[in-house]
Amino acid sequence: MSVPTADMLAERTLALCRIASPIGHEQAIADHVEEWARAHFPPMHVYRLGHTLLLGTVDDVRPTVALVGHLDTVPAHPEDAPPRRDGSRIVGLGSSDMKGGLAVMMALAEALPRETLPVNLLLLLYEREEGPYLESGLTPLFEQRPELKKVAFAVAMEPTDGEVQVGCVGSLHATLRFQGRSAHSARPWQGENAIHKAGPLLAELLARPRREVVHGGFPFYEVMSVTKASGGRAKNVVPEAFELNLNYRFAPEKTVEEAQEDVHRLVAGRAEVSFVDLAPSGRVCAENPHYRRLLAAGGLKASAKQAWTDVARFSAFGVDAVNFGPGETAQAHQANESCDVMALLRTYRALEAFLTASV
Repeated sequence: MSVPTADMLAERTLALCRIASPIGHEQAIADHVEEWARAHFPPMHVYRLGHTLLLGTVDDVRPTVALVGHLDTVPAHPEDAPPRRDGSRIVGLGSSDMKGGLAVMMALAEALPRETLPVNLLLLLYEREEGPYLESGLTPLFEQRPELKKVAFAVAMEPTDGEVQVGCVGSLHATLRFQGRSAHSARPWQGENAIHKAGPLLAELLARPRREVVHGGFPFYEVMSVTKASGGRAKNVVPEAFELNLNYRFAPEKTVEEAQEDVHRLVAGRAEVSFVDLAPSGRVCAENPHYRRLLAAGGLKASAKQAWTDVARFSAFGVDAVNFGPGETAQAHQANESCDVMALLRTYRALEAFLTASV
């Protein structure tokens, strides 16, 4: 294949966007990618587990660099229009997060002389990234293929606005349950209003500033936010129970256990606490030589990843990883999501320069 143009990358992105793949429904796009892979990789280098694909091998004397992309999207918005090209942009669910990144990965695998690169190129394309931490397709893949822990460096093709984003914040969700006693709302003194009991804690969260934590020279921000609330049985009944979902984003190098302790200290016994989703933070691999080569070869800037990505999962597996992709962070999960066509080409060229540069 010749070196792809912006239009070629745009057409591939659009084709991928036309294959609906909301989380839990990745079979069609996995089938499409597998068919493509069997035309470009030796049969023994195409491995599928469920709707997750591993393309290439770690059994190579060269350092292995993995390009990583998830096949799923968030569920469609009711107002989403059919995928289309609109001038300089591709409009379609997943275009920024992250089918534009998938298109770049596939184009690189086609165009580069993989057998003679200074690094061993590996592609990971997986299911169920947009859901709970424990349901990702990467975990069973690493269990079945433990040699993946020998990967020297991984690039998660998440939307990063053209920057290399290092590390990532951890994320946990906690259910805070406030207990009261029901009563008629005309005589509230006969009960105990569970919603009112949550008031002091909510006021503390409202006044709580973000906390800056610097790692590897990059600032990350620890924040706690209530994202859901539920309670009450009727408009004329004092509620006996009230629940809040608290989402805590915590900085690299803080463990999940330490983050749980932060939540317990905040609540201080005022509510029952149960944790429903725990995702670790991702380390900043500023000393990794492949990270430094990526910045130099691509002429790229680096910043902190103020979100959770699978860089954290790779960190847990002992693999250094960063985020870098053509998508736009502000477009991820939006209605009528879009990506810039020229950003696809810029990302392709940066990764091409990185993968072909001397080690």
